[in-house]
Amino acid sequence: MLDQTIIRFENVSKQYDETIILDDVSFEIEKGKFYTLLGPSGCGKTTILRLIAGFNQPTKGNIFFQGKKINRIPANERQVNTVFQDYALFPHLNVFENVAFGLRIKKMKKSVIEAKVKEALKFVNLAGYENREINEMSGGQRQRVAIARAIVNEPEVILLDEPLSALDLKLRTEMQYELRELQRRLGITFIFVTHDQEEALAMSDEIFVINQGKIQQSGTPIDIYDEPINRFVADFIGESNIVKGKMIRDYQVEFGGKQFECVDQGLNANEPVEIVIRPEDLEITAHDQGKLKVKVDSQLFRGVHYEISCYDDYGNEWLVHSTKKANAGDEIGLHFDPESIHVMRFGETEEEFDKRLEAYDEESHE
Repeated sequence: MLDQTIIRFENVSKQYDETIILDDVSFEIEKGKFYTLLGPSGCGKTTILRLIAGFNQPTKGNIFFQGKKINRIPANERQVNTVFQDYALFPHLNVFENVAFGLRIKKMKKSVIEAKVKEALKFVNLAGYENREINEMSGGQRQRVAIARAIVNEPEVILLDEPLSALDLKLRTEMQYELRELQRRLGITFIFVTHDQEEALAMSDEIFVINQGKIQQSGTPIDIYDEPINRFVADFIGESNIVKGKMIRDYQVEFGGKQFECVDQGLNANEPVEIVIRPEDLEITAHDQGKLKVKVDSQLFRGVHYEISCYDDYGNEWLVHSTKKANAGDEIGLHFDPESIHVMRFGETEEEFDKRLEAYDEESHE
């Protein structure tokens, strides 16, 4: 089987003076996938993008592109193109000239440039816009011009540094679909930077969740959402109920003053743990029928569901997303399935988590 790895970081660190931006980061990027670097501002995600692009060099470690070490390879010699947050378009050039700029630098023939630019603009649904001035374009159209300028050079990888952040919500959602579809049609690797969790979940084949210069967890959107590795990931990806508990034994956990069946195993008996249950996995029942008995503190209508905040007798706050309405002061029950309970070990590494999950998967398929 051919190695599909196109980019590899090997124990990469980046430091400015005494400030560590990236701390011993290792990962691999495969060809033809849509990757997202997700994390809060200042976590190191844009630094990773700049290291891949060649705008910065690592303080320690090595970066490989198609098996070749590229630490000191100049940016203009790398087979990547970047779409910046502000698109970095030339306002004094029209659409055609913006897209053609890189090709003219390479001194390609006029006929080749014209054919490539028209093809790129057709790809991003801007055919016929060649003579349009940049200041006459909408935000979404400008983004398409920036993407056309990136793909016209036929790079192996396209880097996108929060390119949707300046768009309004409706246009941003539309462009998420367009970007994902464009990546699939092109069949090349996209590496997308964002701090928007919903954006990452909607668009990605794989996500790297980053915080404080380290990759906290990597995996598919479903893996990241359903099996968060630690409190940061669980809290950062979507909304979560996170409460303290105790692992009684395999498939049995205690929290909220009661013991419950779960699907987790491989932890120590009576080990303190953290429990994650997503708000949409909690079902409102009658007070005397719920696995948990709670009192409603407040509720907000969110359009497709009610967002209900409530407390149990142990001081745990529970957030519920439900189509059922519950008013402040109501006493209600909460039902959930064993599969909805996710048990997290304090300080567990991703490698330890993967081994525990693998052991569970093997056992469940025997």
